[in-house]
Amino acid sequence: MADAEPAPAAARPRGGRDLTTGPITRILIAFALPTLGSSVLQSLNGSINTVWVGRFLGEGALAATSNANMTMFLLMSFVFGFGMASTILIGQAFGRKDIEQARRVIGTAVGAFSLAAIAIAILGWIFAPQLLALLATPEAARPLALAYLRVIFLSMPGGLMMVLLMMALRGGGDSLTPLWFMILSVVLDSGLNPFFIAGLGPFPKLGIAGSATATVIANTTALIGLVLYIYARDLPLRLRGVELRFLRPDPALLKLILKKGLPMGLQMIVISASGLALLGLVNREGVDTTAAFGVAMQLWTYLQMPAMAAGAAVSAMAAQNIGAGRWDRVGQITRSGILTTLGMTGVLVVLLVAADRTALSLFLGSGSPAMPIAQHIQLLATWSFLLFGVTLVLFGTVRANGAVVGPLVILCIGLIPVRLGFILLARPYLGADALWLSFPVSSLSNLVLAIAYYWKGDWRRIRLAVPPPSDDECRELSETAGEANGRMTPTA
Repeated sequence: MADAEPAPAAARPRGGRDLTTGPITRILIAFALPTLGSSVLQSLNGSINTVWVGRFLGEGALAATSNANMTMFLLMSFVFGFGMASTILIGQAFGRKDIEQARRVIGTAVGAFSLAAIAIAILGWIFAPQLLALLATPEAARPLALAYLRVIFLSMPGGLMMVLLMMALRGGGDSLTPLWFMILSVVLDSGLNPFFIAGLGPFPKLGIAGSATATVIANTTALIGLVLYIYARDLPLRLRGVELRFLRPDPALLKLILKKGLPMGLQMIVISASGLALLGLVNREGVDTTAAFGVAMQLWTYLQMPAMAAGAAVSAMAAQNIGAGRWDRVGQITRSGILTTLGMTGVLVVLLVAADRTALSLFLGSGSPAMPIAQHIQLLATWSFLLFGVTLVLFGTVRANGAVVGPLVILCIGLIPVRLGFILLARPYLGADALWLSFPVSSLSNLVLAIAYYWKGDWRRIRLAVPPPSDDECRELSETAGEANGRMTPTA
């Protein structure tokens, strides 16, 4: 029987997934669902921990954690950007079947950002009081916030490295492994919170610092488990032997990661800045309106998750296909991503509009004066997340080829001059409705600009200038490959 010759090991890495062949829509959905699950779990973890803190420690502790979490969000935003840059480079390397290059990328990323994460933890512990003063944390909440923030900074090395590895695995086509270890992290974090806060059983009573301690344990345990799993399963991104030298950051490769990652991290900052400015305007409408808007935002957090998962899946798939030179599939991936996003988000929008009172009653009493305001906000603004979803898919495609400045500029235009400008111009005529209508207005602006950039922009002509390995690396790797157990005949 004449079997086909097997592909080289590098062409069929165990644990990764080839996203350059097969039915696009089915693969995209199968890839996106675990990513969606991870996002839902992260949000649920935050909600559950908020419940524990509120129930055991009261409103002052909630205010303290909110101020501390704002700082952590800004730091995670930058890590997200650099992680996305690494994901793109790894995805393109997988598309070219260049597993060694993928390992060089993850080695440089881990080597550089592990040191950065440790430095952040140390500096965060030292300068936590100054950070809280900068955030104008209320004096009554400052001691609690300080106790929480200092411990939560200790979770940074484990948390940042876990996020980086999870994003790298997705770049290699594996979105399921990150889900399992996200489940482990969430179960440990939310499960240990009440024990460390209240000192249940043999656990020490640490108060608000106990909530942060649970996060430290969860992040560290999940990271160790993920690393052990990667090596036990011999997944493609593991480093062995001479490959461990990849952990010494390659300056040229690190420069490329920083160059591409910084704009993506800044996008998160732009979104946060726009949200804070909008919240300041909402606060002027009174307590009931602020409460209604806060509840709407809680629901929108989950509403946007399918689009974010689909956008991440499109980016990973497009990166691999670009690396493989399969540009014919890139357009199909984008179209499939748009339809998938519209389908999933559309279902949630319809359900939310149809059962808005039921959903809102999870947060507001049926007789709350904020209830009709929240329903009105949902009616005017919720459908804009369909536009938001399509924009994310287009951004995911162009980022897959290293185009990161265009999406940043588009977001800046839509979320700052367009959104805030519309509010300032329309508010004298529309009142508070100008605030809620600013969502579809800014989303439409972003979508129009994203479509124009997708069709007419130069993102297809961008080439990621990945530096080649140094002469020393080439020599050492070739000598290692040529050892007795690595070849059948001696080298001439």
